[in-house]
Amino acid sequence: MLLRATQAALQAEPQRQLQTLCHIAQAASQEIMAVYQRGGAVWQKNAGQEDASPLTEADLRADALIRQALTAVYPGVYILSEESRSAGSQAADTFFLVDPLDGTKEFLKRNGEFTVNIALVQDGVPVLGVVLAPALGELFYAARGLGAYKRTANGAERRLQPGARAEDAPLRVIGSRSHGGDKLAAWLATLEGAHSFVAAGSSLKFCRIAESQADVYPRFGPTSQWDTAAAQCVLEAAGGAVLDWEGQPLHYGLQRALLNPEFVAVAGGVRVL
Repeated sequence: MLLRATQAALQAEPQRQLQTLCHIAQAASQEIMAVYQRGGAVWQKNAGQEDASPLTEADLRADALIRQALTAVYPGVYILSEESRSAGSQAADTFFLVDPLDGTKEFLKRNGEFTVNIALVQDGVPVLGVVLAPALGELFYAARGLGAYKRTANGAERRLQPGARAEDAPLRVIGSRSHGGDKLAAWLATLEGAHSFVAAGSSLKFCRIAESQADVYPRFGPTSQWDTAAAQCVLEAAGGAVLDWEGQPLHYGLQRALLNPEFVAVAGGVRVL
């Protein structure tokens, strides 16, 4: 019975599946904003180590809600989240990648640039993706073959499509607020034409490219599968690409390394490799 229910959910029209994932992300955002507004507990992962990163009550509350909701709709489908993972076999070709609170440092800085990321991966490719910025009221969602869309806090909705860019226009580079360092500076120095640079947090960097507010996001330093899958789906559906530095699209898998290779995300028609 559970198998039939799962198959039916996975075979539903992409619009219905996206609507389901959007509802789940919005419910998780309510948990996050409840903590954001009143404050909550903060811990350090890998305490005492150089790579220690913060973990908040909001991360855990959002993770629990997303896991429960996805399990109810897609029983038996493996869920790999930054904060938890399903029990059992990790050999599935179809699974969810979840970052319940991407940009925890931005959350703690209270700058609004944090997101909820939910992606459905099939055969290594993110085919459904939802990125929700709770504090900004911005929702990005996409399905492979269906397109990418943005909904704002006032309910305005539009499809994200590649924008025309003049050949002599400065390259608009977007990058991390918390990562990059010397490698990013060295890469920027190799650009031959004029360029501008703006920093942004979390997976919003991909989304800014998808909505034609930026052209390229070079990423140096570690990211995990759950950091990029949902936003990659949005950007690819909007005509862009997320490529490793050898020009190959990022792929995902339960038996792959959790850490992605370094990559560059680009708008459609932009060439930097």
